[in-house]
Amino acid sequence: MADANIRAARPLSPHLQIFRPIITMMMSIFHRITGAALYFGMALFAIWLVAAASGADAFDTVNGLLGSILGQIVLFGFTWALIHHMLGGLRHFVWDCGHGFALKTANAMAWATLIGSISLTVVIWIVGYLVK
Repeated sequence: MADANIRAARPLSPHLQIFRPIITMMMSIFHRITGAALYFGMALFAIWLVAAASGADAFDTVNGLLGSILGQIVLFGFTWALIHHMLGGLRHFVWDCGHGFALKTANAMAWATLIGSISLTVVIWIVGYLVK
C-alpha cells in the first residue's frame, strides 16, 4: 500500500507571475475588462436618456457632468471600450469560423485589435469635435 503522506513529485500549477505577458493574453484580459466597462458605460447612457426624457433641467445637469473634463475622460474611455470590445468580438468571430489560429496570425490580429481600437477612438473623437 502506498504511503499517503508522501507528496507526489509533480509541478505546481503556474501562476501569472511565471507567465511572460504576450499580446494574445493581454487582449483576452482587455476584452473582459472592456466588457465590464461597457456595463457601466451603458448605465451612464441610460441616465443620459432618462435625463433627456425628464426635461431640460435634468438634461442640462447630466450634460454638464458629462461635458466636464472628468466626464469627457470617462466618455473617451467608454468609446475606446466599445470599439475595442467590438474588434475583439470580430477577432473571436474569425476564430469561430475556424481561421486565424496560427501564432503569427493570432498575434497580428491581437495587435490589429489594439491599434485599430485606439485609432478609431481618436478618429471618432476628432470627427465629433469637428462636427460640433
